[in-house]
Amino acid sequence: MTIATLSSKGQITLPAAARRSMGLVTGDRVAIETRGEEIVVRRARDFFALQGFLGRALPREEEKAAMAKAVARKARA
Repeated sequence: MTIATLSSKGQITLPAAARRSMGLVTGDRVAIETRGEEIVVRRARDFFALQGFLGRALPREEEKAAMAKAVARKARA
């Protein structure tokens, strides 16, 4: 276990060994959550890693047309 010191601004430095073990590098984002009396630091999910998981995006005009059709169907119902 490594001990870190809290600065006057509430900041800590993640020890190099912890950063290396997680593969964290400058610019990476981390998520911080509290669990009772623990503070958990973990790698934050990359929003752009989700790109494409819903399938291929349609061109903008096709998306707008599909949306207009869906709204019209809902209005008729």
